[in-house]
Amino acid sequence: MTLLFDLPAASAVPVLGAEARYPVRRVFCVGRNYAAHALELGNAVDREAPIWFTKAPAALCLSGETIPYPPGTASCHYEMELVVAIGAPAFRIGPEAALDVVFGYACGLDMTRRDLQNAAKAKGYPWDTGKDFENGAVIAPITPAARFGEVAGQRIALAQNGEARQDGTLADMIWSIPELIADLSRLYHLAPGDLVYTGTPAGVGPVAAGDVLEGTIEGLEPVRLEIGPAE
Repeated sequence: MTLLFDLPAASAVPVLGAEARYPVRRVFCVGRNYAAHALELGNAVDREAPIWFTKAPAALCLSGETIPYPPGTASCHYEMELVVAIGAPAFRIGPEAALDVVFGYACGLDMTRRDLQNAAKAKGYPWDTGKDFENGAVIAPITPAARFGEVAGQRIALAQNGEARQDGTLADMIWSIPELIADLSRLYHLAPGDLVYTGTPAGVGPVAAGDVLEGTIEGLEPVRLEIGPAE
């Protein structure tokens, strides 16, 4: 088969202690998974089912990069998150089997064009332009699951230019990792290469050119991002 043009190579994430990288197939994100964050944005806490949205693999950005301030927005926000990397096929599995398909975990940033997201929400439109954009899914190197251990009460935090902005624990999540994976596997045939961003604690806020973001989760490699001038 002859193609009209070549596509960029697939996005791939470094893996701690390994030479091979983790290729990214899809990026799933869950919204409002920390009650305090939902409330700070004026949203109701929905405990009936997780709220899902997606980002294209082209939105992926590796930790340590400097990115231009995103286009089309005057209010780009950081959201510090735990990212789960899927390592085995999963379809309609229960929470009791969900951790068996986890390859590893990473620190991530779900960057959000908040003004575009809010405008879309007000009209009942999808969030796509507010969430899915170049460099909007930042990720640190993946730590294999066996090395990280159990997801429990590890601290999750973010500093902006050295000032603390977000500070919580993974135990604050409304939906646990097994519950999230089980729910997502009802909707999709999950497979190796799928990333799951699991929501953010309270304390989100805007970034500006020159800002340096540093996010941490106990036991994982930190994520770092610098915001450059707009193009």
